[in-house]
Amino acid sequence: MPTDLYDPSGEHALLRKTVRDFVRQEVEPQALEHDRTETFNLPLFRRLGELGLLGITVPAEDGGAGLDAVAAVIAHEELSYSDPGFALAYLAHAMLFVNNFYQNSNAEQRARLLPKVLTGEHVAGMALSEPGAGTDVLGMTTRATRAGDGYLLDGRKMWITNGCVDEHTLGDVFLVYAKTGEKQVSSFVVEKGMPGFSLGQKIRDKTGMRASGTAELLFDGCAVPLRNRLGEEGASLIHMMRNLEIERVTLGAMSLGLARRCVDVMVRYATERAAFGQPLASFGQIQRHIGESYAKLAAARALTYDVAGRMALDRPGHRAESDAVKLFASTMGKEVADAAMQVLGGYGYVGEYVVERLWRDAKLLEIGGGTVEAHQKNITRDLTRELV
Repeated sequence: MPTDLYDPSGEHALLRKTVRDFVRQEVEPQALEHDRTETFNLPLFRRLGELGLLGITVPAEDGGAGLDAVAAVIAHEELSYSDPGFALAYLAHAMLFVNNFYQNSNAEQRARLLPKVLTGEHVAGMALSEPGAGTDVLGMTTRATRAGDGYLLDGRKMWITNGCVDEHTLGDVFLVYAKTGEKQVSSFVVEKGMPGFSLGQKIRDKTGMRASGTAELLFDGCAVPLRNRLGEEGASLIHMMRNLEIERVTLGAMSLGLARRCVDVMVRYATERAAFGQPLASFGQIQRHIGESYAKLAAARALTYDVAGRMALDRPGHRAESDAVKLFASTMGKEVADAAMQVLGGYGYVGEYVVERLWRDAKLLEIGGGTVEAHQKNITRDLTRELV
């Protein structure tokens, strides 16, 4: 039998069923409330640790699930079918911190820091963007200055997912990028409680992804011991590039989940709702929205799983393809959510149906983790390099 692109092994199929059941039973009932209140569901997040999902790409010998990029895509797609905001908090923890940390840490660092993030006792994130620097990584102004047996960090980080777990409480541990030279970037594990590290503000009134905490982080002479630096000084641009591929395909997977939910909702609504004595699904205009949405979703899903299936977590090798996944899938998610809003009309515009929330969530995926424009630039650059 040919390999199933979406569930290439029994282990993948079991994972999908496990996460889908968890989503139906525990994620879906709380999704609307936490969106409306802009609150992060910490107890539910820790359930992800009990399921082994917080270390999904970490080898079993180090306490993780020992799974691959396809498994990570499955988890993000299924969680985002119900609650993309909660899924974003998961991605920031499991991909931006845990996977990145694991690939670039040493045995002592793993033994010391992994156990509590794998269970969810500690909530983790990654701090790269700044008030004046996002896509322009070398434009960052946060600096790490060598001081005795460690470093002093000074600067601000902005838009940090999991930066706070509530209005006044920091997340627990972060992978922080800082300049250690004019064009040198290093990364450090900064833990809550380190002197000079504080919460600037919880960012409120977000359009979407409201169930994840977003914050500004402040570093004012923050003392970080040498043992918390990952790898050699100045080597972290390579660390960053290594992790970008899995980040982009899992962000693409989030678009798959929310778009699949939108298609399901619009099909059911168009079948049950009548106009002029006929089901909405019998009208050509509605058929166009449904048909084109399904085709876009199917294309994005095939691309995402194909790239993930050929991806190695410990080394880059699919840079243009991972950019293509994020570019195509994020745009697809927004377009499908918009089509669902159109099919549902007034009902889509209010919170009674889930598409209003998904429509708001979809936009961030065209911005976060690399803008659409950045992916267009990256793909063009990589393709033209191949001609030289």
